[in-house]
Amino acid sequence: MKIQTKYHGEVEIQESNIIRFEQGIPSFLDEQQFYIMPFAEEGPFLIMQSVQTTSLAFVIVSPFDFFKDYSVKLPQNVLDTLEIENQEQVALFVILTIQEPFENTTANLQGPIVINDAKKIGKQIILSDSPYKTKHLLTSKLSPAGREG
Repeated sequence: MKIQTKYHGEVEIQESNIIRFEQGIPSFLDEQQFYIMPFAEEGPFLIMQSVQTTSLAFVIVSPFDFFKDYSVKLPQNVLDTLEIENQEQVALFVILTIQEPFENTTANLQGPIVINDAKKIGKQIILSDSPYKTKHLLTSKLSPAGREG
C-alpha cells in the first residue's frame, strides 16, 4: 500500500509492518496506526509516520544508542496490553524534539514508545517514578563530528 509521508512524500509500505496503537498516543488519541521507516539511508534516526495523517510524524531513535545507562522496567500492565512474552519481542524508542540549532535537540526519555515487534502493537508509556525527564539533550551524547559517539 502507498501512504503520503511528512518527510519522504509518497512511500510504498508493507501493510503487515504497520504498528497498531490501540489507545493512540498522548495528545493524538485518534492516531492508531504508525509506520516506522529510516529518516535517511544511514544513521540512527527513524521516522514514526502516522498512516492516517500525513503531517504527523515523529523523529525517533533507540535511546540505547545515545544514553548507555538508560533502562526501563516495563510495568506488568504494559506487558499484558502489548502481549509481550519475552524481551526479544520488544523494540523501544524515544521521540526527539528537533530544535534549531540541532545541538538543542532533546529526547523524551520519560515517555518511551514500546512496541511488541512480533505482534506489531505499540504504546507510549509514561515513566512517572523515574529519574528521566521529557527533555534530555541529545547532542551531549554525540561526538564532535555529529555522529554517534
